Amino acid sequence: MGGYENGDSPVAAAGDGGVILGVDGGTTNTVCVCLPVAMPPPESPGAVPVLSRAVAGCSNRNSVGESAALETLEQVMAQALTLVNTDRSAVRAVCLAVSGVNHPSDQQRMLDWIRDLFPGHVKFYVENDAVAALASGTMGKLHGCVLIAGTGSIAYGVTEDGKVARAAGAGPVLGDWGSGYGIAAQALTAVVKAYDGRGPHTNLTREILRKLELSSPDELIGWTYADPSWARIAALVPVVVSSAEDGDEVANKILHDSVQELADSVVAVVRRLKLCGEDGMDQFPLVLVGGVLEGNKKWNISGEVVRCISKVFPGVHPIRPEVEPAIGAALLAWNHHRKGLKLENGS
Repeated sequence: MGGYENGDSPVAAAGDGGVILGVDGGTTNTVCVCLPVAMPPPESPGAVPVLSRAVAGCSNRNSVGESAALETLEQVMAQALTLVNTDRSAVRAVCLAVSGVNHPSDQQRMLDWIRDLFPGHVKFYVENDAVAALASGTMGKLHGCVLIAGTGSIAYGVTEDGKVARAAGAGPVLGDWGSGYGIAAQALTAVVKAYDGRGPHTNLTREILRKLELSSPDELIGWTYADPSWARIAALVPVVVSSAEDGDEVANKILHDSVQELADSVVAVVRRLKLCGEDGMDQFPLVLVGGVLEGNKKWNISGEVVRCISKVFPGVHPIRPEVEPAIGAALLAWNHHRKGLKLENGS
C-alpha cells in the first residue's frame, strides 16, 4: 500500500494535514473514499471535498472468505491513496464499515490486521457497513435507524447516548428474506415449485429463463449451484419487480412478504432503543439505503416499507442519502479525529 518508509512521505494533494479514509465494504462491491483532514465542516452533502474514490469487489468474509475479503480491502485503500498521489503515511484515521463484521471478535481481528498496514499514529474505527450507511444520511452523526436492503439486509439503530441495536443482517441462511438475495431466491424456488407441481403457475418462469438464457426450469439447478454467490442471485430482483408490476400473483406475494420482513426489522430496532420515545410518537430519522430500496418504480418497495413502519411509529422520518455510505464512513472518521476521540472498536 504505497511507499511508506520510516513514516516520511509527501502528502501531495491533501495538504499538510493528511487524509482520512472511509471504506464501505459490501457483498456486491467495496468503495473507499479519501477526504482531506484540513477541511471545514461540510454544510451540505455536495460540499464534501472527496479527493479520490476507488472501487473493488466483495469484502464480506462470510461470502468470499477472510483472505479474499482482506485482500480486497487492502487493494481498495491502496488505490484510493494512489489516485491522490500519496501513501499510507499521510493517513490520520480510517473507518472500515464492512458487512460481515457482526461481533466484537470480528472487529478485533480486523483491527489486528489493519494496524499492520498503517503507521502507529493512525486511528481506526471498525464497524458493520450499516454504520456507514446511517452516517451517509446524517452527515457523519450517529443517531436514528438505517435500513439497508441490497444483496443482504440489516436494520441498525443508534441512540444519542450511544446505545445500539440491530435486526437481521445474519445472511441468507439465517433469514435475510427482505434482501435482494432473499427476494430472488424465493423467486427461483417459486419457479421450481411451479415446474414440478408443488406451486402455482407464475410468469416468473418465463421471465427468469429469458433473463438467464435458459430453455427449461431444469437448467436452473445447474445455473444456481455453478456459482451460488449472493450478488449473482440477487441480480434477479428487477425481474421479480417487473413481473409483480405486470400483475403476477406469485411475484407480488414475494415482494409483499419482503416488505413486511424489512419493516419488522426496523420496528424491532426502534422499539428496543425507544427511538420513538416512551409513547411511540417521537420523530426519528430512518435512512434508506440499498438497491432494493432505490428507484421510483410502480412497485415502490421503499415506500411500502415506510408505510408499514408509519402504522406503528407515526414519527418515522425517511431519509434518502445524497452521499454514498463510503463518504458517511469517512465523515465518521473525520468527526472523531477532529474531536480527538478514540476510534477503536467503535467506541
